[in-house]
Amino acid sequence: MADRSVRLARRNVDSLFASILMPLLMMALFVYVFGGAISTGTEYINYVVPGILLLTTGYGAASTAMVVADDMHSGMIDRLRSLPIRGFAVLAGHVTGSVARNAAATAIVVLASLAMGFRPGGGVLDWLATIGLLLLYVLALSWLAAGLGVIAKSVESASTLSFFMLFLPYLSSAFVRPETMPSWLRPVSEHQPITPVIETVRSLLIGTPMGNNGWIALAWCCGLLLFSVLLATSLYRRQTSR
Repeated sequence: MADRSVRLARRNVDSLFASILMPLLMMALFVYVFGGAISTGTEYINYVVPGILLLTTGYGAASTAMVVADDMHSGMIDRLRSLPIRGFAVLAGHVTGSVARNAAATAIVVLASLAMGFRPGGGVLDWLATIGLLLLYVLALSWLAAGLGVIAKSVESASTLSFFMLFLPYLSSAFVRPETMPSWLRPVSEHQPITPVIETVRSLLIGTPMGNNGWIALAWCCGLLLFSVLLATSLYRRQTSR
């Protein structure tokens, strides 16, 4: 099932291209258009790249929701149910494919950011910790996207349901410091799952203070992963038992 998901991703060139191109365009937009007007206390590209990395995973997860929805409504799931395949394996295959797509897209974004002037100061262990945290976050987000794809009425509605994955980073510390936001919006930015993940990545790569963000990020990712796996598998069993 994982191999099938990866092959589907290779064939769906437009979706794969969009999941890579959109983060690159957003990074270029914020660095070259808005970056000069935004003060973060450091080079803006160093500040914004960790947020772009999480935005990249959001685009990849959104495509996972659409692929799962397509399987649910194209008759593919009915064909798979006639085979000795566990339902968990069907979703796990899509999640594995999502992780592979996100890994490729993230690597491209990192290379592009280096070409644009991103200069991380983290060592080997910092990079390994960053990769581990991003993989955990991608797993959690991909399982959540798979659950949304199961209950979506169509591929288009799956795209709509997964919109918050793309929108939530804009309300975090990804692009501007939370203290520059209005007083009513600042708590939303500071107390959501994406902000501590971004701040942890930022701390590992460019040396900003980490504080408790590392533990908070791990707690959010592990909690979201557990919730998403249980939700996706439960919804899948319910939908396929009808």
